[in-house]
Amino acid sequence: MTVPAGARTVFTDGACSRNPGPGGWAWALSKTVHASGHEAVSTNQRMEIRAALEAVRANDGPLLVVSDSTYVVNCFRDAWHTGWLERGWLTSAKKPVANRDLWEPLVELVSQRGDVAFQWVKGHSGHEMNDFVDSLAVAACFPQLPG
Repeated sequence: MTVPAGARTVFTDGACSRNPGPGGWAWALSKTVHASGHEAVSTNQRMEIRAALEAVRANDGPLLVVSDSTYVVNCFRDAWHTGWLERGWLTSAKKPVANRDLWEPLVELVSQRGDVAFQWVKGHSGHEMNDFVDSLAVAACFPQLPG
């Protein structure tokens, strides 16, 4: 997958407690430009996709999305999404694509833009920005309640 010229690098991560359970997602361009969010009941896979979706939605211009999720990266690097679309959102085993409600808008947005690439990074390996978005995603699993 070719990185678009002038691409900014955005790091993404998802986390889930008990899987399924409370989930959090996060993206970061830097330690000062980032966002995160929460779902009361989710899975780690859903939060990984959601992190990528929110990063692409929030950041215009060429992007390199760096994720420790092979599930997210392989969808685009290995063009899984092309087969899903050709088969009407069925896997090669003719089963419905899991998490279609998140995949569909992400695939559509990435396809429309044409300026987004994906790259895998090993999680929990001491990579500063991957560790940073991981900490944001984990914290987002249990947001502080006002009050």
